[in-house]
Amino acid sequence: MTGMLRSPVVQRLLKVPPSYVVFALLLAILWSARPNMVNFNVMGIFIRQVAPLGILVLGQLLVMRVRSIDLSGGGVILLVNYFIASGTFPGARLPFFIALAIVIGTLVGFFNGWMVAKRRVSAVIVTLAVSIILIGIVQFLAGGSPPGDVPAYFGEIYNTRLGSVPTPVLFWFGMAALMWLFLSRTIFGRFVTAVGENAEAAYFSGVPVERTVILSHTIAGLIAGIAALVQTASISVGSVRVGLDLPIVAVAATILGGVAFGRGDGGVWGPTFGVLSFALLFVVMTVFGLPEPGKQIAQGVIILLAAVLYGVRTAKAN
Repeated sequence: MTGMLRSPVVQRLLKVPPSYVVFALLLAILWSARPNMVNFNVMGIFIRQVAPLGILVLGQLLVMRVRSIDLSGGGVILLVNYFIASGTFPGARLPFFIALAIVIGTLVGFFNGWMVAKRRVSAVIVTLAVSIILIGIVQFLAGGSPPGDVPAYFGEIYNTRLGSVPTPVLFWFGMAALMWLFLSRTIFGRFVTAVGENAEAAYFSGVPVERTVILSHTIAGLIAGIAALVQTASISVGSVRVGLDLPIVAVAATILGGVAFGRGDGGVWGPTFGVLSFALLFVVMTVFGLPEPGKQIAQGVIILLAAVLYGVRTAKAN
């Protein structure tokens, strides 16, 4: 039995991200129950809804590759949404809001990285604290009331298509491709891999460990700012609660995709299929008439199974 587990074929199968299996299973269930829904146009609508989550996951997988985590994305999304919808900057146009979101996200990400790498603060604690602070700022500024509607051009851009493919989906997959190239074809990508495998060994090999962690968090913050723009465009209104659940789901999708705290077996596309799996899960649950609590339970079960499978794979690898 032990020899079978150590065989190259079994070891290779153990490295397959769970997200691929979950996605294929859910797709088969949907095909059996509602084959008419398994077409490009219908699926494009559902996939478009998870584009903000998919973009946020790109930052999450990066920081998790360097054995860190980022839970501040919800606060970034909420703050950017407030500034866009509240009229704080009257007369501002799209380029200004894009710049504002990128600056907010980048500054938050840099602060997170500096605290984690330089001050050795727990990534969970510092990023969660930052998110709470940002949420508190929005609650104070908004007085607990939704700030208003976002400019109409956000919704117009979000609803555009290139052929039959929604623009947000193309944008998400384009960013995923850039992240794949960034991690697989650059020196920084090699630094990320080295830090994830063994930070101490990487340090003595000349890898700038602290700088790699700081830059990873900074990029993750920038990506969170972009996700905030897409999320705001998707709902087209101001909110005092938008995006607060996305960081946790992003962590779950990343683990489901085979990336967790130094291990990057799933690369970029594993977590991407993790996001698609959650999108497909809600479609399947809706088809079977499951109420919202049932959807939450099903989502939690998938996360739990992914964590268990990750633990088994880690144990086998060791």
